[in-house]
Amino acid sequence: MSIALPRRPALRPWLLIALCGAVLALAPLASAELPGAPADAPPPSDTSAEPLDAEPGGLPDTASEADDVPTVHGLALYDEPELPADFSHFPHVNPEAPKGGSMTRAAVGSSFDSTNPFIIRGTAAVGISQIYDTLLEANPNEPFTLYGLLAEGIRLDPERYWVEFDIRREARFQDGEPVTAHDVAFSFELLIEQGNPFYSGYYAEVQSVEALDDHTVRFEFASNDSRELPLIVGQLPVLPRHYWESRDFSAPTLDRHPGSGPYRIGEVQPGRSITYVRDDDYWGRDLPVNRGRYNIDRLVYDYYRDRDIAWEAFKAGVMDYRTDARAATWAIGYDFPAYRDGLVKRLAIPDVNPSVMQAFVFNLRRDKFSDPRVREALSLTFDFPWLNANIFYDTYKRTESFFQNSEMAAEGLPSEAELELLEPFRDQLPDRLFEEPVPIEHPENLRERLRLALDLLREAGYEVEDGVLRHAETGRPLSIEVLLFDSGLERVVQPMLRNMARLGVQSSIRIVDINQYLNRLRSFDFDMTTAHFPQSNNPGNEQRDFWTSAVAEVPQSRNLMGLQHPVVDALVEQLIRADSRETLNTLTRALDRVLLWQFAMIPHYHSGETRIAVWDKFDWPEPYPKYGMDLDAWWVDAEREAEINRRVRRR
Repeated sequence: MSIALPRRPALRPWLLIALCGAVLALAPLASAELPGAPADAPPPSDTSAEPLDAEPGGLPDTASEADDVPTVHGLALYDEPELPADFSHFPHVNPEAPKGGSMTRAAVGSSFDSTNPFIIRGTAAVGISQIYDTLLEANPNEPFTLYGLLAEGIRLDPERYWVEFDIRREARFQDGEPVTAHDVAFSFELLIEQGNPFYSGYYAEVQSVEALDDHTVRFEFASNDSRELPLIVGQLPVLPRHYWESRDFSAPTLDRHPGSGPYRIGEVQPGRSITYVRDDDYWGRDLPVNRGRYNIDRLVYDYYRDRDIAWEAFKAGVMDYRTDARAATWAIGYDFPAYRDGLVKRLAIPDVNPSVMQAFVFNLRRDKFSDPRVREALSLTFDFPWLNANIFYDTYKRTESFFQNSEMAAEGLPSEAELELLEPFRDQLPDRLFEEPVPIEHPENLRERLRLALDLLREAGYEVEDGVLRHAETGRPLSIEVLLFDSGLERVVQPMLRNMARLGVQSSIRIVDINQYLNRLRSFDFDMTTAHFPQSNNPGNEQRDFWTSAVAEVPQSRNLMGLQHPVVDALVEQLIRADSRETLNTLTRALDRVLLWQFAMIPHYHSGETRIAVWDKFDWPEPYPKYGMDLDAWWVDAEREAEINRRVRRR
């Protein structure tokens, strides 16, 4: 199912990736939309708790202290916002972009049965986040800097123990009702109490939320450890209290419920298609953060269970836009009439954010994966050089860091700054972490890799008997099933399983339908599966949901492998409290290094760019923003659209 979370700048304006919270995290080749950012899921914070007395390190005792705090138009994580209070539009947009036209995309490998993306039940429709506004909006040209959307003014405690937002009096939901501070408080409490479990973790350090009046809402924090927390609450999706308070929020629904955003829910065909229609009466269309954006009238998502059929639909002109995640298609697939005639364009957009860690993950809850030597041995069976040469047309690079393609990636031996962080935990970490560099060096030659793998397995207590790898004490064979929902990954998995078989490992692939796949993930019923871990340039609270012990047994968390390691937990908490860019970089490098030496997954590969194909009816402002392409700033050229429809389409 889809999980709707606040927009994280740079990484995901509404997180332009896919299918459903679990599936998308796990389907490296899928293409659709998942709104939001990861979150952890400790027990919900007590939103009714009384504020602490104002003492050093405590919360202020009255809201009146806000009178002495200036009201500002934006927030930045470390510095000041670049744009002045009177900016007219984001620098990268065309403020005169025409409105109109349509964009049709494919959601591959899934279906949907709900238009509520905030709950654990059901599978939410792709793109549903476009109907919601948040308090603040990200500027794709700045790293984690937010400007007023629903909120026109912001007051942040200099000590970062609280933040207040002034709600715009003109803000309206799509049914005409005003957006108030009471809706903000209601939305927060609703997500914590009835939403997906990880909301309670993402907002765990929010102690209380109060509507001080109809247009002022105040968030108070249990501590000021998380520097990004005021920005995180600024990304809260605001839901209409008058609509949801009399309905069962926890139940899937296909109703066309109102948001306050630039698009309304249009036609809904369960499991087949959903259309979003630009709201001509959108209250915020002339705000600086919106001017020149949300230009396309109709956004259509058609569902396909097979990516090859979706590809044929694109070639035939049924689809307008696709992200091409298949190397073979990109290399040799664009030899069809529309492309040769110049009706289809290809765009290769360099990644400006850390490359996604896409990987096979081990289920560490299973005893057979408890020994890191076993996990390292199995990782050696993944023959990336062969895959790249024979399947991927040498278009990929091996992923060797959880923060690949960034200054946050660990490299070489630990620096002095990293050692200061890691030395207190030396007895809980492998000696190799301190003695050997990263990227971790393994033989390139497959035969040598398999020889090393067999040595590691023997060290872990395994022996080969009659061609079967068995544990010497228990006599149990080492057997592994790789769980997939997408048959397209077979070509990547099968060579690895053949190499495992050479070691005596009994291995197989199990491909199941999407619903069974989700159910098995929710109950942790798998040996290995695929996952991806997208990172922004400003990692923070979402790292809890990726790696920490608190969420290892929580369904729908991103800690799919069930990692529980005290050093990882400690580093994540320190990372969240980082008060400078330099400190953040050091902490991510240390965390990266510890994660790599866990061998909790088998990293895949990355291209360093996003590959897009479009029918040539779109225009967009150039250059692209510094921290990612802003698809919301695209528009349709009416004449070119009409010509394409005349020559190709019969709609």
